[in-house]
Amino acid sequence: MWSVHDPMPITLHLTKGGLMGRSSAATDISGAGLRTLVVGAGSAGSALARDLLRTPDFGLRPIGFLDDDPDKDGVRVADADNPQHLLPVLGGLAALTDVALEHGIEVVVLAIPGLAHEEFRKVAAGAAAIGAAVRYLPSFLVALRRDVVGSDMRMLDVNRLIGRQELHVVSASVREVIAGRRVLITGAGGSIGSELCRQVYGFGPSRMYMLDHDESNLHRLQLDVWGEALLDDETLVIADIRDRPRIEQLFHDLKPEVVFHAAAHKHLPLLERHPCEAVKSNVLGTENLVRAALDVGVERFVLISTDKAADPVSVLGATKRLAELIVQANTQAPGVFAGVRFGNVLGSRGSLLSVLAEQLRAGGPVTVTHPDVTRFFMTIEEAVGLVLEAGRMAQGGEIFVLDMGEPVRIVDLVHKFAEQVNLPNVPIRFTGLRPGEKLNEALFSATEERLPTEHRRIQATVPPGQALDAVVRLPELYDAAAVNDTKAVRALLSELLPGYVTPEPAGTEVLSAPYPDDF
Repeated sequence: MWSVHDPMPITLHLTKGGLMGRSSAATDISGAGLRTLVVGAGSAGSALARDLLRTPDFGLRPIGFLDDDPDKDGVRVADADNPQHLLPVLGGLAALTDVALEHGIEVVVLAIPGLAHEEFRKVAAGAAAIGAAVRYLPSFLVALRRDVVGSDMRMLDVNRLIGRQELHVVSASVREVIAGRRVLITGAGGSIGSELCRQVYGFGPSRMYMLDHDESNLHRLQLDVWGEALLDDETLVIADIRDRPRIEQLFHDLKPEVVFHAAAHKHLPLLERHPCEAVKSNVLGTENLVRAALDVGVERFVLISTDKAADPVSVLGATKRLAELIVQANTQAPGVFAGVRFGNVLGSRGSLLSVLAEQLRAGGPVTVTHPDVTRFFMTIEEAVGLVLEAGRMAQGGEIFVLDMGEPVRIVDLVHKFAEQVNLPNVPIRFTGLRPGEKLNEALFSATEERLPTEHRRIQATVPPGQALDAVVRLPELYDAAAVNDTKAVRALLSELLPGYVTPEPAGTEVLSAPYPDDF
């Protein structure tokens, strides 16, 4: 049986007698939640730590502080169980990497109002370099206007919405495949692509190239990552992945060693009506990138797919499944080619929560397709962690999937969301499932074998040999899409993926119901 186990990673234990003259003994704090380091032991940081201890639903468990004030050895953070609770100051900001490794930190929260942008970038990069997620508070003036400082860091209790504890996925070992290498990220201006850029940057690539076909996305991305957007940096690349000569030229000029491929068309109802465009971007675009990667000897190539590729019933799912097969057809290549499947990502542009917020702001009602429709959900941090871990663990040909627990009923999520924004009696209007939509999603197809990996919450699957037969017929599909022959594209998708039948789109107007099909 195919094994996707690498040797178990070595756990680092640093035993420096004391960091900056303060205690370095690991703090034993019981309870569930991600091990959290609070940067800043002032008023905002101590109030935040207090609220995290009092509110386990935030899913973050404070272990201690970082602070450059030499007079601070610890902060008394009273909670219901221990009014004398003392959290130590474990070091200064420059000691973040050592402290985080020694104490097994999974999340770093920045709680210093007015921290200089350059210092903010250093701390964020240091956290990313050891595999920790980064979160931060808004200005302290905003925090003072609220009863609970913790609510500033996360407006919504994500754990309640996704029906499980948020997972810390990425490990410090990811640095081994990124540090000192040239990394290319496609779809860099999107929700997942931009978060990938922020986290990859923290692992110290020699160059990070950010590719997108939308110049506005690149402008916003550079502003987010560097705090300025002069658009004069060679690492920003405008290109369309459907343009093979342009992609070949870029790969030969930039010579990327690691590629994360996030560019795609992804909105399900639109692609049902325009399947040729889905083929051009999701299938042909992926093949263009894979061919170019093979030509220049890319070391690692990770495709971002969707759970809709498992036993697809939509054009989105079918085209992303073909993209998976293109990647999986290259298991014998010198480089490592693999993919990841996402559930629905909370917080990405156009995702369910943003649509819900808009509908509630407009006074409702909230539109949902079906009373019993369910979906798997994950956070952006989990999604990007899965991509990075896949890049580290992959041996070639695997599709990695995060264990996202039980699927969540959309109706239940709507009610929980409404309760958290103090609108408990939100009206819901059901619109009916649209062509290509499943009542319940699956992470694996019925014929795929689930394989364990070294990460207990990540599974993988590899392709059956006969499934790759579809790849040799892809030129027929490209020819049909090139002349915008919708009927031929639908027929070929069904031929290439046995069991898949694409429904004709309904002739009625598409209702503006929220659909959680972003990834």
